[in-house]
Amino acid sequence: MAKKIDDKKEITFEEDLKKLENLVSKLESGELPLEQSLELFEEGVSLYKNCKKRMGAIEVKISKLTDSLKEEAID
Repeated sequence: MAKKIDDKKEITFEEDLKKLENLVSKLESGELPLEQSLELFEEGVSLYKNCKKRMGAIEVKISKLTDSLKEEAID
C-alpha cells in the first residue's frame, strides 16, 4: 500500500512520517521566508493525508483480525 515514486521505489509510511516530522521542525524554527514556509506547509498537509489514509487502512485490518479472533473464541 506504499506509494511509488517514478514506478521504482515505494515510499513507506515511516519515510513519509519522517519527512513530515522534518517539515514540522523546519516550520517551527521560524527561520524560513513566508513563501517557503507555505510550500513546506502544503507538502506537509499532503504527507499528513497520506499517513492518515495509511493508518486508517491499518486500523481496518487490525479490527478485522481482532474480530476474527473473537469469533474463534466463541466457536
